[in-house]
Amino acid sequence: MGKIVVIGSINMDVVSHVERHPLPGETIHGSNTGNFPGGKGANQAVAASRSGAEVAMLGAVGEDAFGQSLIASLRDSGVDVAPVLRKEGTSGLAFIAVSREGENTIILSAGANGQLLREDIAAARPVWADAYAILLQNEIPWETTRFVMEQAASAGVKVYANPAPALRLPGDVFPWIDTIIVNETEAGIVTGLAVTDSGSAAAAAAELIRRGVRAAIVTLGEKGCYYRAADGKEATVAAFRVEPKDTTAAGDTFIGAFAAEQSRGGGAEESLRFAAAASAIAVTREGAQTSIPTREETLAFLRERG
Repeated sequence: MGKIVVIGSINMDVVSHVERHPLPGETIHGSNTGNFPGGKGANQAVAASRSGAEVAMLGAVGEDAFGQSLIASLRDSGVDVAPVLRKEGTSGLAFIAVSREGENTIILSAGANGQLLREDIAAARPVWADAYAILLQNEIPWETTRFVMEQAASAGVKVYANPAPALRLPGDVFPWIDTIIVNETEAGIVTGLAVTDSGSAAAAAAELIRRGVRAAIVTLGEKGCYYRAADGKEATVAAFRVEPKDTTAAGDTFIGAFAAEQSRGGGAEESLRFAAAASAIAVTREGAQTSIPTREETLAFLRERG
């Protein structure tokens, strides 16, 4: 089983529940506001660790009161936090509104995440140079993410990339990516193709393969996910039906669980089904990292669902 290194964001999520999301210019009442450790990088690290992988987190928090709490949350989930840096100023913040249907809107304030630089990655090379894989998102400076991709490729370390928030990736970075994981919206932005169902997901995945990635996963929410590899292998895995309470971190849970199962030698379809189960559990719980299941919980869920 290989080590997974997550390089990315660490945020404190400020979550409020609303009856519905406001219209532009509208003020509405929220309820049950609370602070929850989050950030796409940290969420994926927790998900991978709770799914049974050895995980280290390389990121940055501020010198504010949130910083130590964010580090403690990672450590309590079994993540190696030695590489986490303390930067001047505030930690990253995410302001999240969750509707009655469980859908969320998110506003990010980068804070210390915006100060994670190329030189920080270079100085931490002993942490990631011998890893099985590096997990990347898009909540740290793009120049840093691009540097990680290039350096990882030269060191023979797999890159699992989740370009979220989404952007049009430069063409030269695709060959540095082993596996790209995107939802419908992200797939549309990255490829320029509209993605609404399994057929259009297959077209987007094929386009990503054409651009140079070795495997592409397009997640479709309640419609499941589609996988395609450069060798022609493909798989469609259905989503598990559950009653959603909060979709925050569902995608991060999927990615971390998938990477963890892969690091344990799992095949693509087996890993996707495990990830779909972990994500299904997460949406039935509130919060980001607080919603992520352990490996034992995910395996129990799979046994129950046959």
